[in-house]
Amino acid sequence: MAMLNRVHLNGLRAVETVARLGSLAAAAGELNVSVSAVSQQISRTEKQLGQALFERTASGLVLTEFGAVFATRLGAGFRELAQAVALADEATQCTLVVSVAPAFASKWLLPRLSRHFDRHPNVLLRIDASVRLANLDHSDIDISIRLGDGKWPGGRAELLLAQEVFPVCAPAIAQKLKSIEDLAQTCAITDERAMINWESWFETAGVPSVTFLKGASFTDPMLCLESAIAGHGVMLGWQLLAADALADGRLVAPFGIRAQSGLGYWLVTSSVKAESRKVRDFKVWIREEIEATMARFGSVNPEPAGAIAVERTEAPSYVESDIKLRQAGS
Repeated sequence: MAMLNRVHLNGLRAVETVARLGSLAAAAGELNVSVSAVSQQISRTEKQLGQALFERTASGLVLTEFGAVFATRLGAGFRELAQAVALADEATQCTLVVSVAPAFASKWLLPRLSRHFDRHPNVLLRIDASVRLANLDHSDIDISIRLGDGKWPGGRAELLLAQEVFPVCAPAIAQKLKSIEDLAQTCAITDERAMINWESWFETAGVPSVTFLKGASFTDPMLCLESAIAGHGVMLGWQLLAADALADGRLVAPFGIRAQSGLGYWLVTSSVKAESRKVRDFKVWIREEIEATMARFGSVNPEPAGAIAVERTEAPSYVESDIKLRQAGS
């Protein structure tokens, strides 16, 4: 290490930058100094090393044989230095900003956040509860959780959970549903902005669609869920929205049939920003929570006493290949 004392760091930076970018002008722009300053730093470094690093030609600087080997090692060293500095920078940036739709945040994420706090006490979470699709390359949002087909321009998307849909209702209503045809005697609770529909569920069930009695409609899935819990009718729910209410008995899935919606929940990050440790840790944590939720969800008996017995679909998959429908912000 003592040998480094004879060479100035600024000179080494100049050599590495010129070797990487291929010209004095490009290096000067990155280092925010003049071209002549870069040239002088290179000359000074060559004198300190006692070796020529570049040949001066009419078309510009060309690495010597020694210079090429030296620049390769130097580049690796500066990359290591950059990663070391990034660790320190990351340690000071302890806030994780998560963009998520209000329904997902309220009905599933928030009740579980204490376990993230316990595991990562130095990370402060800020929840951006919004349906807008933020530009992750040019915002302070670290990661988004979005419902859709996974095709968002400029982002890296990883499937978190394929969405399945199924009817849910209060236990008192479920007791009256002896067959799927009995749905015609109930009110449908409708989410006016939903991308899912009853037709796909009836198709999966292998029965003709029924006409519901006219029920309440809302522009927010959280209100639909609360209306169902209150006993106002039957709604078409999905795993993460309804899992907790099913587990504690406030809701029942009366037929045990789940239909693939063609949508999924996705983790979306910037395609240009380096993924930080806090984002990687959040991904690990949320996947564990999803797995625990689905294990609990799968153990819930979806049929009330006396309800029609039907064949269930396969257990929900975490990776589905047929996510084809348009994207959504909820």
